[in-house]
Amino acid sequence: MTDDDGARPAEPGWVAHAMWWHVYPLGFVGAPVRPAEGADGTAVVHRLGRIEAWLDHVVALGLNGLLLGPVFASSTHGYDTVDHLRVDPRLGDEADLQRLVDAAHARGVRVLLDGVFHHVGREHPAVRALEAEGPGSPAAALFRVDRDAVDPATWRPGDPVPVAVFEGHDQLVALDHGSPAVEDLVVEAMTYWLDRGVDGWRLDAAYAVPPAFWARVLPRVRERHPEAWFTGEVIHGDLPGIVAASTVDSVTQYELWQGIWHAIADQNLFELAHALGRHAQFLRTFVPSTFVGNHDVTRIADAVGDRHVPHALAVLCTVAGTPSFYAGDELGLHGVKEERLGGDDAVRPELAERPPGPQDLSAEAAAVLAVTRELVALRRRRPWLRTAVTDVVQVANPTIVLRTARDADAVVTVLHLGDDEVTVPAAGSRQVLAGTGALEGDAVRVPAHGWTVLGS
Repeated sequence: MTDDDGARPAEPGWVAHAMWWHVYPLGFVGAPVRPAEGADGTAVVHRLGRIEAWLDHVVALGLNGLLLGPVFASSTHGYDTVDHLRVDPRLGDEADLQRLVDAAHARGVRVLLDGVFHHVGREHPAVRALEAEGPGSPAAALFRVDRDAVDPATWRPGDPVPVAVFEGHDQLVALDHGSPAVEDLVVEAMTYWLDRGVDGWRLDAAYAVPPAFWARVLPRVRERHPEAWFTGEVIHGDLPGIVAASTVDSVTQYELWQGIWHAIADQNLFELAHALGRHAQFLRTFVPSTFVGNHDVTRIADAVGDRHVPHALAVLCTVAGTPSFYAGDELGLHGVKEERLGGDDAVRPELAERPPGPQDLSAEAAAVLAVTRELVALRRRRPWLRTAVTDVVQVANPTIVLRTARDADAVVTVLHLGDDEVTVPAAGSRQVLAGTGALEGDAVRVPAHGWTVLGS
């Protein structure tokens, strides 16, 4: 089955009910992200079991997907890959990853891996071969060597080999996505792990890879794994065009993420209204991957403030998309991303070996956890929300009323950021599903800095 354009297959059926818990494994398990110089980078430490210990927590949240950040052998933060077919020894080995996948599946939890296929690390064997053997090396077929700056006939050992890198990061050597050798490398890596039971891939830095590359690679992978799902990391651009040209199933919805946190943090709810208008346009051609937090951005509790975290979650859970929840956000964790070496550490912290019990949670953390579970359950009972369009009923800072509907079903989401109580239209709702509002006839009364989700 294909979409109308005949090129992009319809999403696998299981994705209609997927909601992800997103983990950055190296940080989560307390692995050293920047090993000391001279440290043995090959010693296997079996840490992946710490993620397995949280799977029941994932299920208790109402989620059924585990979105793993990089798990393959790398030099530092996981995005400088040295072997796509080997588990990072700081996390464990292939048997550890297989146990995690099997344990997730036993609970009905799908597993998504992070595919870093735009670039590799300087310590990748092919990069080392290129540096040692020069532009005439067979390894050069994998990389974008600047042929105008180096002559294979005059190159001598010790001379540099000018090669493209990722966004100015010298340690991240860009692959040549016009090369059949790179296509084969990516197809091999994807199918290797899909053969072992993973359910799909998040394509890291997909925005920096020509869509035509994915359009050549993904059909080859789907031949063997037609039920695999692929979502690309795309920060900006013509999202429908990228989806159509690449044949990916989905891409990340950074515009909505930014619209949510800016609208709340700046009390400019017109920005959210604008983002939702764009979101509705995207839904005509694909279902975006939605989020309010991930491993690359400041934690939502810092972005919008603790008291407004439920407001952000209410939008995530009542607006269309395939949502993901960044591990720890459901506990109200804090962390501010900084533009410096190690600036991601605060948003990628180590978590405990076991999920906290009620006695371990502060009142604030317990409240965020309860709201997350409540909203995920609300979303779970209304799977039609995944593709439904949201209309803005009313917006006038500091309050917005949203209505998301499909046929006779509808939910109304009200966010209020002001210091005074407000009464706004209930838009035909007849019951309070979640939050702090109170129905009064055809209107809903919401307290200062309150929120509510209503149903028909």
